[in-house]
Amino acid sequence: MSRIPLVSTEQANAEQQALYAAIQAELGVVPNFLKVFAHSPDALRAFLGLYGIAKHGSLAPATRERIALAIAQQNSCEYCLSAHTALGKKAGLSHEEIGANRAGSSLDTQAAVAVRLARSLMENHGEVTTAELLEARAAGFSDADIVEIITHVGLNLLTNMIGKASRIEIDFPKVSLN
Repeated sequence: MSRIPLVSTEQANAEQQALYAAIQAELGVVPNFLKVFAHSPDALRAFLGLYGIAKHGSLAPATRERIALAIAQQNSCEYCLSAHTALGKKAGLSHEEIGANRAGSSLDTQAAVAVRLARSLMENHGEVTTAELLEARAAGFSDADIVEIITHVGLNLLTNMIGKASRIEIDFPKVSLN
């Protein structure tokens, strides 16, 4: 049971219901982590706004999922690992690729650089080396791409915190951290 209760559709006030309707229209479902966010409609709107902007960036959806998988595994967030395994499969990631992402790499050479940079950002609290940034540029990532990698790390850290602090019931096919 979630330590922070979900705001059910039945309990939702008009503002929360409007947000749920927009999420339902976009995703086809309102995931449990967003039902925790809904306790603060302002926080939910802020997350959805940043998520909406970030998903339209230059990083490929598969690379965004690779980063999310790496960060979820690194932060031991079973909810996010389960969610992004499902989303990663939907984005075309193979079982082997998902395993590589969880281990902090990728079968794709360029994506491996993005995943390593994302994990380093987390591990070093943003204090990455000049060599890591040069490696990202050498792999073909622009400064805009690097900023987007950083943004996705931040987004995933936020959802990992929501998942872990609230111990949300997993509403995706469950994936173990081991």
